[in-house]
Amino acid sequence: MSSTITVRVPAKVNVQLAVGGRRADGFHGLASVFFAVGLYDEVTVTPADRLSVSVAGPDAAAVPADRSNLAARAAVLLGSRYGITPQVHLHIDKGIPVAGGMAGGSADAAAALVGCDALWGTGADPAVLAELAAELGSDVPFGLLGGVALGEGRGEVLSPVPTGGSFHWVFAVADGGLSTPAVYGECDRLRDLDGGSADTDLPVPAADPVLLEALRTGDATALGAALSNDLQPAALSLRPALAATLRAGADAGAIGTLVSGSGPTCAFLVKDAASAAALATTLTASGTCRTALPAAGPVPGATVLN
Repeated sequence: MSSTITVRVPAKVNVQLAVGGRRADGFHGLASVFFAVGLYDEVTVTPADRLSVSVAGPDAAAVPADRSNLAARAAVLLGSRYGITPQVHLHIDKGIPVAGGMAGGSADAAAALVGCDALWGTGADPAVLAELAAELGSDVPFGLLGGVALGEGRGEVLSPVPTGGSFHWVFAVADGGLSTPAVYGECDRLRDLDGGSADTDLPVPAADPVLLEALRTGDATALGAALSNDLQPAALSLRPALAATLRAGADAGAIGTLVSGSGPTCAFLVKDAASAAALATTLTASGTCRTALPAAGPVPGATVLN
């Protein structure tokens, strides 16, 4: 058994995020088609005298480096399941935008579960890891699975989605983050203003069959036309400047545009790797975002590197 375990875990983009009403537990019902893309965090787990966390990479200062970090909570949860005191140091090397709607914190938690399981030799069944992941947060189970999956319930009940071929993306990173609870709250507020309700009269959301077929056949143009995010109006309400970013990507030839999850990262689907590289350069020069990162997918979930 290695004395150090490093786990690589990808970012996600929601190619569909259909938001239903608030449930009795306070969460919203979702139909979320998660898509894992090749922007990664790496979490290295090392034996230590006590549980500790360090963070490096872009915006590392915005990530808690204490026991409140979701990766640290994952180590505690797995340890409690198997009667192990989590005496580990977790080093998180960030490549996923922080508070950007791409589930970086959830990805780190998934990586910590996998890394601590490998370090401690607990041999946890994948179903047990998925159960623990769901306790930690709605997006954490997908960090374990990767690929493309439909998330139902509050997003934690996953079903793999067949996908033909690879798709190419560009992600425009904004200055500063957006709070996921704040975006959901704004979504509810906007619905109330429209005379609707955030609660039980909304239909249970469902995956778009046109989008699922585009994924299955590898049809990037059809996927681009089918992208949807019910949180996008709320993200734009809280951060109006994102509209200029979306326009810049569309004007530069993206075949699909949307805000990623709760934002503020904007996602652009393009036809191939060369188009992704060109669009990333154009967006970075446009002044509408801090930087733009090309990535392809789908890619696997949390993977032990050593």
